[in-house]
Amino acid sequence: MSDSDYALISDHGLIGDLQTAALVAKDGTIDFFCAPRFDSPSIFASLLDARKGGRFRITSTRDDTTTNQIYFPQSACLITRFMSEAGIAELVDFMPVDKPTSVSQNHKIVRVVRCLRGEIPFRLECEPRFDFARKLHELSLTSEGAVFRANGQDVVLHGAAGVERAGDDGVRLDFSLEAGEIRGFLLETAASRAPQPVSHGETMALFDGTVRYWRGWLGKCTYQGRWREMVHRSAMSLKLMTYAPTGALVASPTVGLPEQLGGERNWDYRYTWIRDASASVYALVGLGYIDEATAFLEWVSDRVSEQVGVDSGPLKIMYRVDGSSDLTEETLHHFEGYKGSRPVRIGNGAADQLQLDVYGEVMDAIALAEPYQAIGYEDWLELTKVLDWLCENWDQPDEGVWETRGGRQDFTYGRVMSWVALDRGIRMAESRGRPGDVRRWASTRDAVSQQVMRKCWNPSRRAFTQHPGTHVLDASNLLMPLVGFVAPKDPLWLSTLDAMNEELVTDSLVYRYNPSASPDGLRGSEGTFSLCSFFYVDALTRAGRLEEAQYAFEKMLTYANHLGLYSEEIDPSGHQVGNFPQAFTHLALIHAALDLDAALNFGPGPVFQLPGGLRPTTVLDLAAGQLRQPRDQLGQRPE
Repeated sequence: MSDSDYALISDHGLIGDLQTAALVAKDGTIDFFCAPRFDSPSIFASLLDARKGGRFRITSTRDDTTTNQIYFPQSACLITRFMSEAGIAELVDFMPVDKPTSVSQNHKIVRVVRCLRGEIPFRLECEPRFDFARKLHELSLTSEGAVFRANGQDVVLHGAAGVERAGDDGVRLDFSLEAGEIRGFLLETAASRAPQPVSHGETMALFDGTVRYWRGWLGKCTYQGRWREMVHRSAMSLKLMTYAPTGALVASPTVGLPEQLGGERNWDYRYTWIRDASASVYALVGLGYIDEATAFLEWVSDRVSEQVGVDSGPLKIMYRVDGSSDLTEETLHHFEGYKGSRPVRIGNGAADQLQLDVYGEVMDAIALAEPYQAIGYEDWLELTKVLDWLCENWDQPDEGVWETRGGRQDFTYGRVMSWVALDRGIRMAESRGRPGDVRRWASTRDAVSQQVMRKCWNPSRRAFTQHPGTHVLDASNLLMPLVGFVAPKDPLWLSTLDAMNEELVTDSLVYRYNPSASPDGLRGSEGTFSLCSFFYVDALTRAGRLEEAQYAFEKMLTYANHLGLYSEEIDPSGHQVGNFPQAFTHLALIHAALDLDAALNFGPGPVFQLPGGLRPTTVLDLAAGQLRQPRDQLGQRPE
């Protein structure tokens, strides 16, 4: 296949029902969709192999057609517009949100085509390829659509009267619409009914209900800052990537999209990373979404409890959305990969790596959320075991935050976040008089701090480096002032920030590190990491360099796609690469927007501040009622 057979990664919108999601390209093709969950086998995956992967396309057949996409205002309903000399039409795609917290095998994709002006010819092509094209299916046609059956499970296409077989196991339907005409289709997984006609009244009822859900949810957002539209879209994107039955947030709804075209850095991100906890709680609390923040934290806490109950050993770094940990990595050798980017991997072999930073992210998230969800006695005792384990094991090499496959190192970021874990544990113990070996935790915390300051600071480089004994810089260290390890205007930190500006930053875009200088066990290079670019904005903000921070933030907004979505990385040409959209990038965008807004309004705040610089006496309007912030918030001091 040629590159032209693949849409740009950025040329997609996202729809979903809070249990799974689908990508819709600008030409009206659904080219990635897994069901019944984010981490389930695929039904459509032509984004990973244009010939074998399977797709569901509804598009204009006119050669002079141009397309674009927008979201219906304040919703997750996607509109693809087709414009030609013959007329204008729209394709409306959405997934109804029905009892999202109840696990279901049944999911619906609604696709409504309407002609606004003139007359437009369309073609529908539905070609599922179950389980990443590893399972064959049977096809049967009826007067109202088609049934695709694999392993006894039916996927039904409703409303497709007149559809014909195309190839061995796909269907095609050609139709035209004149101004004012509307035609609706519905794809249903785990269907228990034969294909049915889809009326205009039915589609409008589903559309109205979906819009009402999203507007009701968005109406709870408390953010009123300068970048409301981008923050709102990021918030809805995060909600779309949340598995509602458990509250788990997937890193991305996709798998295998390359960090470098033609390269091997292609990973499965349809899982939940423990380290997302801290950023998630900060961002969601800052937007007023207390329920979402505490639900995710409960999911994280359950994983911690399970691990402590087994052996009190190192925490796993990622899980499936249901909390299971079977993420065996395998390669789909029969797929050519996005634009020839092989291998395509499902599962994730990094799941069993030792990454010490996760302890800091977990403890920071719990500390941030404690004003809204107090820690019970039994849960606290489990956390003390975690901290005791960390005291014994912090001083060992690990694979690091970037999940390198080039061997373990004494990564600076892992040490810093070990310090965070102990620091937050001490604060929570002392503020509530909770039991625990606080003296030991404090002694260990100080030892960690001394090691970082003595060994991870490189005098000749005049910067904190990736690990002791190297000149390599690492963008993860941008979080050092954000978590309170160093003061944001400490000369050592400002020198580090200047060094990063010289080596890792280009047009406000930030590379993670230089893989040629610090081999990570993989061939090829990568683009700039968008989440690191937003961390950079936050670091500039905390350093009081507000004009630089705002300029960098505004430039980052220009790298979003046409819908305000970000993939994991941006390549040297400005194109988005990597899995799409990436939750952590949108979390970092919200994080940066909250802090930059607060700094522009009130000046840089204290290191340990509530999201958005909220002060201890601030009253948040949480839609469900008024909630006063506690005066003993972690690290806060009344002004």
